[in-house]
Amino acid sequence: MSLFSRTTSEPKAQTHSDGGFRRLRKTGIIAAATAVVLGLSACGGGAATESADGVVELRFSWWGGDKRAQLTQAAIAEFEAQNPNIKIKPEFGDWSGYWDKLATQVAANDAPDIIQMDEKYITEYSSRGALLDLSKYDIDTSKLDKAALDAGKSEDGLTGIAAGINAATILANPAVFEAAGVPLPDDSTWTWDDFERIAADVTAKSPKGTYGAAAYGTDEASLGVWLRQNGKSLYTSDGKLGFEPSDIAEWWAFLKQLSENKAVPTASEVVEAEAAPLDQSGLATGKNGLAFWWSNQAPALEKASGSDLKILRFPTKTGSSADAQLWYKASQFWSASSRTKHPEEVAKFIDFLANDVKAGETLLADRGVYPNSDVRAAIESKLTPADVKVVKFIDQIKDELGEAPAPPPKGAGAIQEIIKRYTSEVLFNRLSTEEAGKKAVDEMAAAISS
Repeated sequence: MSLFSRTTSEPKAQTHSDGGFRRLRKTGIIAAATAVVLGLSACGGGAATESADGVVELRFSWWGGDKRAQLTQAAIAEFEAQNPNIKIKPEFGDWSGYWDKLATQVAANDAPDIIQMDEKYITEYSSRGALLDLSKYDIDTSKLDKAALDAGKSEDGLTGIAAGINAATILANPAVFEAAGVPLPDDSTWTWDDFERIAADVTAKSPKGTYGAAAYGTDEASLGVWLRQNGKSLYTSDGKLGFEPSDIAEWWAFLKQLSENKAVPTASEVVEAEAAPLDQSGLATGKNGLAFWWSNQAPALEKASGSDLKILRFPTKTGSSADAQLWYKASQFWSASSRTKHPEEVAKFIDFLANDVKAGETLLADRGVYPNSDVRAAIESKLTPADVKVVKFIDQIKDELGEAPAPPPKGAGAIQEIIKRYTSEVLFNRLSTEEAGKKAVDEMAAAISS
């Protein structure tokens, strides 16, 4: 199973919560609905209220499961204790209905004051004036990782403060390698040819149905890494595609080669695996030795597998980890409605979430590695061993990161579904890689230009 069949912030599991714990809805439909509803938005309005005794009530919306709700409400309680004149009203649900609800609220001038935002949609909302420029308010960004901070910036200002950071990784299940008698790869030197050879070797020495690696091909992240290693990019700074049909065709050609050489599952097995929840993924059940996941998903997968998983860098063309072209991704953002009636109080709450050690001690690594380096250091002793492993990986690759990628443009919510659909066409031999590349790029370009 490929992690990247989901969004970076929305993997599978936890009964339709987030963090890597569920299957994404048809993002094209959501993106289209969002665009229409935002386009109909009127001016004015505002979500916050103020009581007769001067207490300001702010609405705060996020997606996630029960654990996230508990942690977030504990953080709210800590903030309210420090700021008795501000009350935070929580509004939360799972990913599947979050974006439709938010788009409707924005259209009705009833958006929450504080909004948990995703990379896929921040440009859509920012460009239509729905999000507050946080740079105009008193929020300390001096201790935030630069790459994470820049991810929330655009020509519309600073419309998102990263709630957590993660990185694209390959997770290894050492138990599968040990059973096959194959050494784990050296992720500082391995190439894509090594990836194929090692994965095929594990498959050959394992019981039927166990593969050396899960397939990639239903996501933007692994494609993004591939493109960056080949001098291209998923998007350009002016909101266009940064690659040609031949580039994605080569990516699919290598995937077909992996499948034909039994380094990864067959087409039908890839489709079947895509429907499985995180705790039933090939990595978690010991059916895959390697799999493509985001770093913040490692703890849940480790718990599900009962194994001490290892976090690896992506292979490279050169055999040098310095050329992996990884980047820090904001797992989610703290954003605010541009129509809030109390922007100063909103900024105070977001500053608390981003910079206060008490918030860090409460939220821990639920939304990824804390972007504030001081908070990250202060809470490390309170993290689980699995979370510490993720923090160490994030710190380990700091000097190897490539340039931060351009943010997804408007309409980018449809891209993942397009990639997934044409990957299936290629794997089932219904289209050649060249035909799929041309059709997919045409659809992607139309999606982000509409």
